[in-house]
Amino acid sequence: MRELLLVAVAVVILAIGCTSAPAGTAHVTDPDGELLRAAAAGDAEAAVRALGAGADIEARDDRGRTPLLLAAAADHVEVARLLVARGADPDALDAQHDTPWLVTGVTGSVEMLEALLPADPDLTIVNRFGGVSVIPAAERGHVDYVRRVVETGIDVNHVNRLGWTALLEAVILGDGGEAHQEIVRILLAAGADPSIADSDGVTALQHARAKGHDEIAALLEAG
Repeated sequence: MRELLLVAVAVVILAIGCTSAPAGTAHVTDPDGELLRAAAAGDAEAAVRALGAGADIEARDDRGRTPLLLAAAADHVEVARLLVARGADPDALDAQHDTPWLVTGVTGSVEMLEALLPADPDLTIVNRFGGVSVIPAAERGHVDYVRRVVETGIDVNHVNRLGWTALLEAVILGDGGEAHQEIVRILLAAGADPSIADSDGVTALQHARAKGHDEIAALLEAG
């Protein structure tokens, strides 16, 4: 009788083992949610587990953000590289009309820019202001980002819905300090046209003079 009981227990254990989830995924009850959380937290191991459990790499949170967008916004480069390698879309738009690529212009992360380039992002997609990534980067004084992104072939003379190019934005919203001076130099060297005026017909040079940004005015006069 004891032998029969042991055999019965062994059969049950074997059956459970045959139907259990793969190692590392048994406790992932919400793969999509887990992937989104892992991307936002920068937890590459958790992201791998979620993907292994069947998570949709293009899952969306309540704001329409994908895992790659969450990773890009928080500058979690390791997770972004993982997602890009698995085929994540760098052009997926969220509810605010941001994409993983576009937010790099806001964060100014060159490392994230490099992580996304292998996914061949569309450099012409615009944010809710109608701008490409170089425009917010120029405004925010992200020198290294601007220096790198102008090498990608992005349109440095793109005009957003406010009527501003990256050059105009650097002058109008910048503080006139060394970072924005360097950005003006980079943009001019990359082919930015200083004669493009804003929607009121005011050029970057005129804005620089009006704001008392003498160093930038001198750069624009020479450019």
